[in-house]
Amino acid sequence: MVQVRVVGIALDQSGQHVLLLKPLDDLPGAGQVLPIWIGELEATSILIAVEGATAPRPLAHDLMRSLLAETGASVTRVEVARIDGGTYYAEITLATPAGTRLVDARPSDAIALASRVGAPLWVADEVMAEAGVTDMTLGEDATQERIEEFREFLDEVDPDDFRG
Repeated sequence: MVQVRVVGIALDQSGQHVLLLKPLDDLPGAGQVLPIWIGELEATSILIAVEGATAPRPLAHDLMRSLLAETGASVTRVEVARIDGGTYYAEITLATPAGTRLVDARPSDAIALASRVGAPLWVADEVMAEAGVTDMTLGEDATQERIEEFREFLDEVDPDDFRG
């Protein structure tokens, strides 16, 4: 297993959101990055958590955090455990009053939750070997640009956009 961090969310050529995970020790533009395609709502939820921002109303991942806290459980780690036919599978490890529990999850949900509770993120070596790509990012300047774009989004978003 390799411990990773969220380095950003990008849009691919077709406008789909791509979550980018990078090993903790790798510098921008070096090593590998793991791209995981996710939905727009999950992308927003992860960006909100990573940036320490707050949504006008609690999102589903905020509810998950609250439910865990109310039941005395905590997230101890999240793993992108495997990839099968292009589909990623994640596991959330919980410490509960009844002992350690392992919960199957979509990587986007698991990472959104981990980002809210400060749990470490891990990727199986086999997943990184199969799906990791060479990091050719533009470094810190590109990351700062994405952060600014997200802050502008938060300034302009209407709370009604999040109502179902």
